[in-house]
Order: sequence, then C-alpha cells, then structure tokens
Amino acid sequence: MMREELGDLVVFMAVAEERSFTRASVRLGLSQSAVSHTVRRLEESIGLKLLNRTSRRVSTTDAGEKLLDALRPSFGQINARIEEIRMLGDAPRGLVRLTASKAAARAVLWPKISQIVRDYPEVQIELNLESRLTDLAEDRFDAGVRLREFVSPDMIAVKIGPLIRMVAVAAPEYFRKHGVPKHPSDLDDHACLSLRFSSHAPAYDWEFEKEGEAIVKKVSGPLIFSESDLCIDAAKEGHGIAFVTEPEVIDDIEDGKLRRVLADWCPPFDGYHLCYSGRRQISSAFRLVIDRLRYRD
Repeated sequence: MMREELGDLVVFMAVAEERSFTRASVRLGLSQSAVSHTVRRLEESIGLKLLNRTSRRVSTTDAGEKLLDALRPSFGQINARIEEIRMLGDAPRGLVRLTASKAAARAVLWPKISQIVRDYPEVQIELNLESRLTDLAEDRFDAGVRLREFVSPDMIAVKIGPLIRMVAVAAPEYFRKHGVPKHPSDLDDHACLSLRFSSHAPAYDWEFEKEGEAIVKKVSGPLIFSESDLCIDAAKEGHGIAFVTEPEVIDDIEDGKLRRVLADWCPPFDGYHLCYSGRRQISSAFRLVIDRLRYRD
C-alpha cells in the first residue's frame, strides 16, 4: 500500500466516524474541500462508493461499513502502540480537568479514571460533575464529556463509549394504576418527570423515532429535576415516567424496580464523546487520558 493510500484511509475513517465532512475536517486539521477530494480519490481507487451524502447527513454504504470495520481494529492497535512508545519518555504528570454529567461519569469515565491514577501516581484528575454544558475555555477545563449531538463542530470529539439509547421507565405499580403508553402521543395522559439542565433553559423535550417518523414531545408532570438521580428515584416511587439514558436504569429494569415502555420508539444513537479544542496544547497527562478513554469497538 502506498503512503498516500494510507492517508486516504485515515481521512475516510474520520468522515465515517464523524458522519460529517465538516467535523472530520476540524478533527484532521484539513480544509473541507481537501477531505471531500480525498474521499472521492479513495472511492475511485477502490471502484466503489463508500459514503452516502445528503445535505443533512453522511452515512456509510455497505462497502464503506465493511471497510470501516476492517480499519478500526488495525488503526486502533497502531494508535495504542504509538502511545505506548510515546510513554517510554517522561512519565505523564500533571493535572487534567474534566467536566461531565453524573450519568456519563458513572457509565464511561470512572472505571478508566480509577485505573489511570493507580497506574500513574503523578497524574491528578479533577472531575466536575454537573449536567449543564459548561464553557470549557471560560471555566478552564481540559475537556468535557458530551453526547455527540451536543458537541460543537469546532471541537475535536473522541468517542469514549458505545451507542446508547434513551428509555422511558416507571414503577410497575404506576403502570398498573394508569395504563401503559403504546405511542408517544399517549404521554399526554401521563405524569412525566422532567429534567431541566439549567435554570435558564426549558425542560428537556423527549425525542422519539420509529421507521423514519420522528416525534418531539413536550411533556409535563408533578416534578422537574436538574439531575437524573432524583428523577429516577421519583420514578421508582411511582410519581411518574422518567426519560433517561439506558445505562442509568438498566439494573433497576433487570431487578423489576422499573418497567421500560415505548422501547420500539427509542433507537440507539451516538453516545458519549470527550471533546476539547484542537487549538489547545496537549500535556502528557491529558494525552494519556485521551488514549485510555478512547472507545475501541
């Protein structure tokens, strides 16, 4: 394989993973036209269309998905080995400041952060837990954890977890008393436990999708929370239906404390990403955190 073709594959992977030529160009530090030209050159070289392009989204074709599946483990191993070689120099040290929601911290951050500080005693990690989307530069954070849809296009986004889905849940006793919603429109007749992540923001709308039909529901109920923990507790106590990420309640669902509804209206979507400015200088400690958190399929 020629060196130019290897570079083309790197560009294709970035576009396929970001599902956007714009975000891929930011991630790679290239112009959007250069990224587009590179992908076209690769498609011409292979003789197959690898990406479907519309005005709103980019997706992989069957051939593109097969190529992506082949490339990910190989490039993942290469990146891991390079990072190991880099670490042969001075041991990582210093403070890394991260901000994330409690749900993200529990789902993807804590197990790896716990191991990092064991393996590297001179690395210190500050973890700020709040649901609002903080300004990373203003609050002097090295990085933040966001769901992919909330990552600004001018930020570098590193995938740190698998696809996730939202779930609508309530206590079994609640559904025995009030019935089970079969369609998102049925939620108008139910007590819904809302989340408002900032005092200046409206309550979070519930988003559903099935067979190409998308529905955004403005719900109402007796309680509004700024964090999901108490919202889930309220659902378990029978106050209404909560709409939260699946990892937060999977144990309660399996134990029978909560019952899931409208599952066919809650498809999986891009999960948590570590996002940071491409203009910032990356310390050895932060580089270590990025590599350890990076999700490898």
